[in-house]
Amino acid sequence: MISPRAGILFDLDGTLVDTIPLILASFDHALTQVVGETRPEPVIRSWIGRRLGEVFADEYPDHARELERVYIEWNLAQAARLIRRYPGIDALVRDLNEAQARFGVVTSKRLTTAEDALRLSDLKGRIELLATMESTSQHKPDPAPLLHGAARLSTPVERCVYVGDAVVDIRAAQAAGMPSIAVTWGAGARDDLVAAGPDHVIDDVAALHAVLLG
Repeated sequence: MISPRAGILFDLDGTLVDTIPLILASFDHALTQVVGETRPEPVIRSWIGRRLGEVFADEYPDHARELERVYIEWNLAQAARLIRRYPGIDALVRDLNEAQARFGVVTSKRLTTAEDALRLSDLKGRIELLATMESTSQHKPDPAPLLHGAARLSTPVERCVYVGDAVVDIRAAQAAGMPSIAVTWGAGARDDLVAAGPDHVIDDVAALHAVLLG
């Protein structure tokens, strides 16, 4: 159990909000429209959690800006149709608030799309902290976003925990000196998450509730 007085930081996509179908479809649309190809789903899933512009710059440097533009345009247009809630997250957030836990979101999404995801899943206004791509100049797996989140919660890094669904989340927590919890209902394959060496691997929201609140 994590003390409710400790800081709890969550990834957003694939952890608190089921945006994975939207993200996969957005990548597929952008790649098809701009470069005339798509990539296998496991490859695209491995990109989730990183900054979008960085992914495209690494994978398609000659088309990165256009890919990002087309991705964002389509993603925003389809968000309300494709974003879903994970069962149990609403109750977890309610119970964290009732326990007066210090918690927030640290994500590589832009502020506008992160706020949309929270709004569409009925979580906006119920989470103390939202740190987004614009909050730091470095991004996961660099520890800067998590260190920023801990500072915003006024909680020592070693008394925070980061909850995420991707290997990049675990690596960022480890680089920050922060305990990590990997959840298996999002983008990452369970075997890959286990191999990354998180402090906990959690398969359902009830188990996450137990670890965070008992």
